[in-house]
Amino acid sequence: MKPMKFGMGQSIKRVEDVRFITGRGNYTSDYTPAGALQAVFLRSPHAHAAFSFGDLEAARAMPGVKAVYTAKDFAEIGDLPCLAPMPNSDKSTTPLKPYPVLAKGSADHVGDAVAMVIAESEREAREALEAIEIDWSPLAAAIDMREAIADGAPQVFAKAPGNIAYDAHIGDKAKTDAVFAKAAHVVRITIVNPRVVANFMEPRSAAGEYDPASGRYTLHASSQGVHGLRDQIAGMIMKISPDKLRVVTDDVGGGFGTKSLMYREYPLVLEAAKRLGRPVFWQADRTEHFVGDAQGRDNLTTAEMALDKDGHFLAMRVDILGNLGAYLSQFGPYIPWLGATMATGTYDIATLHARCRGIYTHTVPVDAYRGAGRPEGAYVLERLVDKCARTLKIAPEEIRARNFVKSSQMPYVTQTARTYDVGDFEGAMRAALERAEYADFGARVEAAKKRGLIRGIGLSSYIECTAWGDGEEGSVELGPDGNFTAYIGTQSNGQGHETAYAQVVSQYLDVPLDRIKVVQGDTDRIPTGHGTGGSRSIPVGAVMVTRASETLVASLKELAADKLEAAVGDLEVADGHIRIAGTDRAISYEEIAKLPGAKPEKLKAIESFTPPDATYPNGTHVCEVEIDPETGATRIDRYTVVDDYGFTLSPLLLKGQVHGGIAQGIGQALMERAVYGEDGQLLTASFMDYCMPRADSLPDFHFETRNIASTTNPLGLKGAGEAGSIGSTPAVMNAVADALWRAYGVEHIDMPATPLAVFTAIAGAPRH
Repeated sequence: MKPMKFGMGQSIKRVEDVRFITGRGNYTSDYTPAGALQAVFLRSPHAHAAFSFGDLEAARAMPGVKAVYTAKDFAEIGDLPCLAPMPNSDKSTTPLKPYPVLAKGSADHVGDAVAMVIAESEREAREALEAIEIDWSPLAAAIDMREAIADGAPQVFAKAPGNIAYDAHIGDKAKTDAVFAKAAHVVRITIVNPRVVANFMEPRSAAGEYDPASGRYTLHASSQGVHGLRDQIAGMIMKISPDKLRVVTDDVGGGFGTKSLMYREYPLVLEAAKRLGRPVFWQADRTEHFVGDAQGRDNLTTAEMALDKDGHFLAMRVDILGNLGAYLSQFGPYIPWLGATMATGTYDIATLHARCRGIYTHTVPVDAYRGAGRPEGAYVLERLVDKCARTLKIAPEEIRARNFVKSSQMPYVTQTARTYDVGDFEGAMRAALERAEYADFGARVEAAKKRGLIRGIGLSSYIECTAWGDGEEGSVELGPDGNFTAYIGTQSNGQGHETAYAQVVSQYLDVPLDRIKVVQGDTDRIPTGHGTGGSRSIPVGAVMVTRASETLVASLKELAADKLEAAVGDLEVADGHIRIAGTDRAISYEEIAKLPGAKPEKLKAIESFTPPDATYPNGTHVCEVEIDPETGATRIDRYTVVDDYGFTLSPLLLKGQVHGGIAQGIGQALMERAVYGEDGQLLTASFMDYCMPRADSLPDFHFETRNIASTTNPLGLKGAGEAGSIGSTPAVMNAVADALWRAYGVEHIDMPATPLAVFTAIAGAPRH
C-alpha cells in the first residue's frame, strides 16, 4: 500500500480532540429540546421485596409535576429483550425471566426501577418522588451465586429451578475424564473474577420526543449503536414500525460494552413524550449508574489441566459459574459462554470439556464489559498455566513455549471450533521477555530486597476473537465543495473513529483529514448499522470504507476522463485532484462535482463488507511489581506488551486503545470490585467505596507490535479495542502471585489484590 501523508498506517493526532478539548463536544446531555420535561425514577432500596403503592394523587398534585407512572400504566409496552439466550446442553431452553420496563409487584435488585416521575424541573420531580407512598415487604434474597444454587436458596425466577438460567457444555466429557485419569500430573485452580462497574466518564442520558403530525418518535441517547436501539424499541418493546422511530447518538464519553445495551429509560421517555405532548429528558447520576446499568465479569471458575511428565498439556476441564443478576440483560447469558469458547487460548490442548452455568441472583444484571468473556477466559487459563509451571518446577515461559500452538500448525482449529488462521505466539512472548529485560530480573529482586520490598514478574500470553458476525454497509460521498463525507453504522465511544475512517478516505482520495467528515449515530442519515462492540468497528468498518473509497475513485476518474480528454487508465489521484499521470493536467474534486455529468449517483459510492470469520489478535504482556510487605501496597514498576494486530491502520490510535485497556485491567486486578452485602445492598455504590485507577496507578508502558496479517480480513486487520483488558489482568496477578510465592510461599490470591488482601495473604503465609 502506497504511504500517504494522512493515510493508513500514519500516526495522526485525533481530529475530534480539537472539538473535545475546546468544549465543543455534543453529548446527549447537551441536547435540550425546547420545553423539555425532566424524568426521574424511583428505585428499589431492597434486593428483593414485594411492594404496593398507596395513594399517588398527592405526588401527582405537587408543583410542576406532570405525571407519575407505575408498571400498570405501561401494560401495553413490551419487556426488555434478551437477544442471546443460551440453550442447555440437552438442547432445551429454560424460560426467560420477563424484564419489564418498570417492576411489577416485586423488585429483584437494589436499583430496580418501580416508578417514573415527570415534572417541569428535576428538583420538582425528585420532591414528588419522595412523596410517593409505597409499602415494601422485604423478601429473602439470593446474592452470592454459590449460595444461590444451593438447596433451599431463595428463588429469583420460579421457572428457573435452582436459579440456573442455563447449563451448557462444550467438548467431550468422557474422553476428557479418561485423559485425566491417566495423566502424570493434574493441576487445579479455582478463580474468582470479581464483579466490576464500567464507570465511563459520561453517565447515560436520554431525550425522547414525539411529533403528532408525522407520528414519529425521536430518541437521543448515549449509545454504542443507534440501529440496534431503534429495532429493539420499535419492534420488540413499543411495537411500532422502525420508520416511526429515529435514534440519534452524537458524541459519547465512553461505552465499554455497557452502552451497547437496551435500558428501560429509553422507551419510557419516548412513551411519556407522546402522552404529555412535550419532550422528556432523563439524566443518570453516578449512583444511579452503579445500581441501574449492567455490570461486568462476576465469574467463579474451577479449571484443571492434565499434563504428562514433561509438562505437555494433555487435556483441560473447566467449570464456570457466571452471575447474570436478577434479569437476563441483552447479551448477558452469552458472555460466560463466549469466554468458554476461548478456554484453551494460545495452547495446543487436544482434549477439553467445559461446563458453563448462568446463575440468577438478586443483583444488578451483568452483561458485556470490555472484552466480554474473553478476559475472564484468559485470566483463568493464564493463572492455571502459571500454577502448572510452579507445580512441575518449569519456568513460566518454558511451559508456555512447550505448549503453544505453533505457526506451522496454522490454521489451527481449537476444541471449541475456533479457527486461528495465523499467529506466532512464541515469537511474541520471546520478544516481550527480551524487551522486559527478563534475564536480569533476579538482580532486580535482590535490589528490592535491600529496600525491604518484594518483587514479582508475571506474563500472560493471550488470544481473542474479534470482528465476527454482522457486516457494515455505508457510503463515501463527494460534496459540491470538493469535500468528502463517509457514512457508517458503527459508533465511536471515544476511540477516534472520525480520525481512523478519515485516514482510510484520505488514503484513496489524497485529501487532508479536515476535508473529510464522518457521520455516525443517526438512523435517518444511515440506513443500516450494527454499532460498536467486539472490537469490530475498524476491522469491519475500515474495509467497507476502503471499498466505497475505491469505488468512488473509479467513478470520479470516469467523470474526469471526459473533461481531461484522457483514458481512465491514464489518470491518477494526487494532492486532491484527478490528473493525467506524468503531467500537470488535473481537475480538482470541486470542479468534478460541478461537471454536467456529475449526477448524485456518480458522486456517491455505497459498499459493504461482511467478515467471513473472526480475526484473532494475540500477544504477550509482561508485568513487574514491587510490594511493600509492611502495608501490602503493590506498585507496578515495569509493563511490556508485544502484540499482533495484523495491520496497524493508525499507530497512535492503536497505542491509545492498548493503554486504555491495560488501565482497566490493572484497575480490576488491584482495586476494582463491586461488593454486595448479605442483604443485597451494593456497598460500593460511589467513588467513596469503589476504587478506580488513576494516573499514578499506572507505569510507563512499552508497547510494540509483531504483526502478521489476518487472512480473514481483506486489509489484514485484527480487532484491538479490547485486547489490552484481556492480557493485563492475568499478567498483573501472575506478577503479584509470583512475588508472594517467592517471598512467603503464598499459594493463591484472588483479584483485586488490594493492600489489605496482600497484607492478609502475607500474614497467613507459611514462611511469614
